[in-house]
Order: sequence, then C-alpha cells, then structure tokens
Amino acid sequence: MTPDMTALTTELVTLRDYWRYAISRFNAANLSFGHGTTTAGDDAAFLLLDTLDLPIDALDPFLDARLLPAERRLLAERIEARVTTRKPSSYLTGRAYIQGVRFLVDERVIVPRSHIGEILFREYLGPNGSSFMPDQMMVESAVDICTGSGCLAVLAAKFFPNAAVDAVDLSADALEVAKLNLREHEVEQQVSLHQGDLFQPLAGRKYDLIITNPPYVDHDAMDGFPAEFRAEPSMAFDGGVDGLDLVRTLLADAANHLNPEGGMICEIGSGREILEEEFPGLDFVWLETEESQDAVFWISAEALGVTAS
Repeated sequence: MTPDMTALTTELVTLRDYWRYAISRFNAANLSFGHGTTTAGDDAAFLLLDTLDLPIDALDPFLDARLLPAERRLLAERIEARVTTRKPSSYLTGRAYIQGVRFLVDERVIVPRSHIGEILFREYLGPNGSSFMPDQMMVESAVDICTGSGCLAVLAAKFFPNAAVDAVDLSADALEVAKLNLREHEVEQQVSLHQGDLFQPLAGRKYDLIITNPPYVDHDAMDGFPAEFRAEPSMAFDGGVDGLDLVRTLLADAANHLNPEGGMICEIGSGREILEEEFPGLDFVWLETEESQDAVFWISAEALGVTAS
C-alpha cells in the first residue's frame, strides 16, 4: 500500500523520525545494499543526509533537527522511490562518494565503489608515501582504463599534479558522465577522455601508471544479481564466464603501455587463484583493503618484462 504522503509528512518531523521510518521500510521490502553501504540503517542515513546536502558521515548532530515541510516531502518521496524502484540510493540523489570525495552519477554509469580509491588515499596520504607505487611528484603520465564516471581519473589528477591523465571507456554514455565530473572537480585541462575498448584508443602511448577497475563479475554471479545491481549498466559488470576476460587482456597488453619504472594497479574481485594459476611467472602484489585481501593487485612494469631501452 502506498503511504499517505500528507499524513506521513505531518507525523514525521525530525531526521530521526525519517531515519527510523526508512529503516523499517527498507527492511520490510528486503532491499539489497552494496553501493557504499551494507545495512538498511547506513543506506537510509546516506539517502537522507545526501538528499539534504548534509555531510554523509555526520548523522548524530542532525538527528533531532526539525525539518521544513518541503524537506519532509522530499525525504518521504525518496524513501518511497528507494523501495518501489529498488534503484541504488546514489541514483536517487545523483551523487556517490569515494573516501569522502563527491562524484556525480546516474544510470549511465555504475555507482563508484572501487577499492582502488581507498588504496590511493592510504598510500599517498600516509606520512612515508607509498612503499610500492611511484612517487607522486614523479608521475608524469597516467591512464584510467574503464573509467566509468571518471572518479579514479579525477583522483589520479589530484594525487599526481604533474601528470597528464587519460581516461578510457567503451561507453559513450559513461564518458558523458565522466565529463561532468571533470568539470565538477576542475580537472578538464589535466584529464583527456577517450572512447574505445581498453588500450585500443591509446596506440603508442606509454604511462608511468595504469589504473583500472574493469568489469570482473562472472556470469553466474550476474544471473543472481538483486534489482539494485540490475539497475546499473550490465556492461560495467560483465567480465565473461569466470569474470577475468578483460583482466587477461589488460595483463597481455599492459607492458606495451608502461614506462620502465611504472606499474599497474587493477581491481579483479575474487579471481586471485585463477590468475596465479594462469600467470605463474608474474609477481603480483596483492593489496589489502578494509573489505578484502586479494581484490586488488599491483604489478610493476619490471615484473611485466618492461626494460629501459
């Protein structure tokens, strides 16, 4: 039954009221999460705070704030939309975050949630710099393959101020969203967008750093997707039968696009054992994140056979 919005917005007056109500609705509807949140409470908090343009990690200070009538109506509508459409909350607010950095998103792109963002912040904001990735100030060229919304390309531009950054995606629609994010973060002069399949539009170009979060979901997993994941572009997930088709191609071609002191950071999901069995001669460095120990690897240009000419 569709709730009576007038009655609802009369009875619910504080952010705490809407948070409690949203959690109840989300649990009753058996929603799925995984787009930056993992529980009904976290997803409700994100939806409410981002809708109100409040800090998404600061629920407590605002819980007992009384909301304006227009705010109540908007929150009620967003809660109802989350339940009835089962779209990820980021599609309803139009925004997603990586390590607190805001990006614009819509149904043309997957909701960004890459582990690579966490790794970049950890490696380059620590007191001693990265132990395996190149020095920030020495990177003069970088590329983000399968850029989607452009979030990792934007972060690359911020972390490597001396680098010219290329960003590639097969989807023209995704690149339109990436263009919005380049403008939003004022890196249009530093980041160039290219449409094409992996390295295909980059013939002859070499980089100090390759960043890639390619589609890596296997077909069985895609068949079991809940509605929230089916709302995203299937192209952004489809990694073939075992999820590693694009990763294999990247590994085969990366050496042709790396400078000798460079390397590639790549997110693969759960295919570590398959890759290590297929490429026993490659020295993968598996990187730990808050949620995994082997979803991302680093491989140096040297390990891929790149030598100084």
